[in-house]
Amino acid sequence: MASHVPNKALMPLDDALQGLGEALHAHEELAAEVIDSFEALGRVLADDLVSPVDVPPLDNSAMDGYAVRCADVPTDGVALPQSQRVAAGQLGVELAPGTCARIFTGAPVPQGADAVVMQEQCEAGPDAVRFLTAPTLGQNIRRRGEDIAQGATVLSRGLRLSPAALGVAASVGAASLTVFKQPRVAVLTTGNELVMPGQALPAGAIYNSNRHMLRGLIQATGARSSDLGLIPDDLATTRTKLRQAAQDHDLILTSGGVSVGEEDHLKAAVHAEGELHFWQLAIKPGKPFVFGRIRRADGSHALYMGLPGNPAASFVTFLLLVRPVLGLLAGEPWCWPAPTSLRADFDWPIADKRREFVRVRRNESGGVNLYPHQGSGVLTSAVWADGLVDLAPGQTVQRGDVVSFVALSDWLAPPATQCQG
Repeated sequence: MASHVPNKALMPLDDALQGLGEALHAHEELAAEVIDSFEALGRVLADDLVSPVDVPPLDNSAMDGYAVRCADVPTDGVALPQSQRVAAGQLGVELAPGTCARIFTGAPVPQGADAVVMQEQCEAGPDAVRFLTAPTLGQNIRRRGEDIAQGATVLSRGLRLSPAALGVAASVGAASLTVFKQPRVAVLTTGNELVMPGQALPAGAIYNSNRHMLRGLIQATGARSSDLGLIPDDLATTRTKLRQAAQDHDLILTSGGVSVGEEDHLKAAVHAEGELHFWQLAIKPGKPFVFGRIRRADGSHALYMGLPGNPAASFVTFLLLVRPVLGLLAGEPWCWPAPTSLRADFDWPIADKRREFVRVRRNESGGVNLYPHQGSGVLTSAVWADGLVDLAPGQTVQRGDVVSFVALSDWLAPPATQCQG
């Protein structure tokens, strides 16, 4: 495979990610709030959750059946009289020797009993219950604290709360949870040629796809999105819009207007209203990416990220650069999802000097297929694809080569156990 050094005028992606991480760690401290645990799906924990109880709180039955003392049923076929009945939510009395207790799933095991025989292995008669199989010690008993011990940390700070995590929080009695506040993201799109769906499409105009796409991507990460509309191609208006957006948002996200054309005003506007940290990356698609800060009236700053106007490029750069920033603003660790090595069922004979991210889809034979049109404006590629293949600068691919793949679902919600810092 050939290898080339990227254009020195363009910043390598790894350097950009390092710069973003450093800027975010130096950003103002994240605020937290206490919310009802019933409403906490997708939020990020700001404090460890420590269990005040054992789960389960008592030894309980894993089956519908009969609680016994193993010493009373040493062999198959023994019959015992029933001395009590214990349903879930009830407490029985100590099990009398030589008797059994009818018990139901989840019910506390009576003191003295050391096994539960499932009802399918029993024959209940009018006067006694015959046990077809002799039990073993502890059979079908869920022990106190076997899931969660009192004092254990059950959910850790920085965890994005899944449905299962909310169930765990409820199981230890957490009616409320301390979570980080959701990042507030202002979305602005640029371009005099853009019109909204539902409007007439004049000659030379295109529908504004980025406005819908970026709002959806932001919502998929759990952040709060404010649609501030379209910025006309005018420097003064662009400055005003950025200044207004900075007041009530943590991040301003724009698409378009960050290239080098005469009608691209965002770079100059960011310089005038704040600081431009870097511009133009050695990646494809997504070269015209901007990162900086916009001043607020009180002297603090909102973060600014400018994405390319071409929708596929905007989609890819959101995943690569905006998603980790939103994660950190939400209280998650700074990370990229870890890649998987898969077989390329395609050829990529012409390499670029930039690092490339191509849209692919896994196939039934364990490889990945390439979308045939990889242009930065081809948004249908992002619908068809289920992941990206990361190609190093100068890398070509022959069918059968092993390539580095990350699923789109992992970009939006990186698994905590598969995160590379």
